[in-house]
Amino acid sequence: MNAQHMIRQGPMVGTLGRMALEVLRQRLRPTTVDASTPPVTPGPELTETVGPRDPELVRDYLRWCKADASAWRGTLPPHFFPQWGFPLLARTLTGIPYPLARVLNGGCRLEIAGPIPAGEPLSLSARLEDIDDDGRRAVLHQRLETRTVGGPVALVSHLYAIVPLGERSGGGRGKKSGGSRPMVPVDAREIGQLRLGADAGFEFACLTGDFNPVHWIRPYGKAAGFGGTILHGFATMSRAIERLNRVVFAGDARALRMVDVRFTRPLRLPARVAVFQRPGEVYVGEAPGAPAYLTGTYET
Repeated sequence: MNAQHMIRQGPMVGTLGRMALEVLRQRLRPTTVDASTPPVTPGPELTETVGPRDPELVRDYLRWCKADASAWRGTLPPHFFPQWGFPLLARTLTGIPYPLARVLNGGCRLEIAGPIPAGEPLSLSARLEDIDDDGRRAVLHQRLETRTVGGPVALVSHLYAIVPLGERSGGGRGKKSGGSRPMVPVDAREIGQLRLGADAGFEFACLTGDFNPVHWIRPYGKAAGFGGTILHGFATMSRAIERLNRVVFAGDARALRMVDVRFTRPLRLPARVAVFQRPGEVYVGEAPGAPAYLTGTYET
């Protein structure tokens, strides 16, 4: 079912190819990052208009996320934004003096202002908003706005990419290392199980175009130090949001107005984990009191 969508991911595949060439260029002509003179931010604003999303692709994406398709009738789920936004977002990183091969997805924040109509072209604008570089790691903050052509902004997506710069670099968004590992709170309630097969990364890649090999080629994932393939952070987020929609919001997919998540631990495939919730908070992990793969807050 998902493999047929690979041919629809041309823009994203092209973006990954250009990023691979940029990584190769950096390796052949390495540059030293001068923390005293970081790139000027905000960067230039880039704009693009993309065509309507393919209805079959949207249908299969919702099915993969275990979403109630009727709740999204006539609209696009905001957590699908990587599929239409990543090619433009990648261009905001052109020429930055950081090793792109080491970039880690630290998390994102979605600010949902209104529905995104399906079947209409989308007008996008993106820029590199800020760089937080403390000499050990750099956090690249990107911003993407999505609207229909001539319409108001429906979605603002903030992405936080982490570039380790030293051996002791830590994760988090602008946080120094040394804190305790994020855990699922012991009083959080389970709102759904996530059963993820060994091919979950490949399936999500076919639906969104993010074919980073660490998500679907096991030897590559092992060589990268993960012991195998790991699930996309945005895949974990999409499943968590849909559990909130079904259980906490009683099927009202438009109740969510903001969600801010951190990807705190690689989720190696295959896996069986669960989504946990406290008022205004969401987690993905194996059990209360166990390490969390995702932590987040939300507003309705």
